[in-house]
Amino acid sequence: MKRAFSIDEQIARLRSYGLIFDNEEKAREILLDVGYYRFGFYSFPYEKTFPRLEGRTHELREGTSFKSVYDLYDFDTRLRRILLNALDRIEINIRTQITYIASNHYLKSPTWFADNSIMDSRFVDTFEEKVYKTLRENPIIKRHHDKYINDKYAPAWKTIEFMTLGNITSLYRAIKDENVKLRISRQYGCTVGVFVNYLETIRVIRNKCAHGSCIYNMEIPKGIKAKPAGIKDDSRHNINGAICVIEYILGKISPDRSNELKWDIKELICAEREKNTNEIIRKCTKIHY
Repeated sequence: MKRAFSIDEQIARLRSYGLIFDNEEKAREILLDVGYYRFGFYSFPYEKTFPRLEGRTHELREGTSFKSVYDLYDFDTRLRRILLNALDRIEINIRTQITYIASNHYLKSPTWFADNSIMDSRFVDTFEEKVYKTLRENPIIKRHHDKYINDKYAPAWKTIEFMTLGNITSLYRAIKDENVKLRISRQYGCTVGVFVNYLETIRVIRNKCAHGSCIYNMEIPKGIKAKPAGIKDDSRHNINGAICVIEYILGKISPDRSNELKWDIKELICAEREKNTNEIIRKCTKIHY
């Protein structure tokens, strides 16, 4: 098993791979902030063997500087922050539309999300253990049950408010009435199938952003549907495709917010950096302005 390296050993190791240090003290500060292991996520594209993993030597291309690699890290961090603002708006809106449309359609069933006549039985049968068990710990849900002791569940407009995006996606898929699902998906100019695909894409990118994952070179296993978001063939499995979905859905909610998002990303992409870093950003993200 490999052992941990001191900060001096980390610097020496990076230098042995060919990394150039303009300011070693600043590099020490950054490594103690970012972490040697995480830093490696961003030095990888500068390696001579990139993108191959087998036989990886970590040897860097000539002229690779610490600043170049850090700039890629900084780009990724800023992109996550930009996307999280948009994703928060999208998640709230989708939650609201599903709750409003379904709750007004099933007026006689305030807890329609757990009604076998409305929902797929597989969702209902596992709802208590997989979803509501955690929600019961929420102070608002607790207060509801303290006041209405005979209610098995709080009504949809309370319960769905505290579901995760993954829960919301499963909830939508489990609605039996295709017409209800279509009414919801049409709010975003989508068919039911495309809306599910975009929901899954949003869930994946939202979770990666929220947990600080590396997103500039992320892969989306399930291909993103090309229309109506205008996804190009080379972007159906990467961050650019996810961004196109975010911009499209946000545009259905607020065209102004979508335009702001596009501007913020363009400004980030076009920021001044060393040429090799900008080339890596364009190559890995497929984002071009």
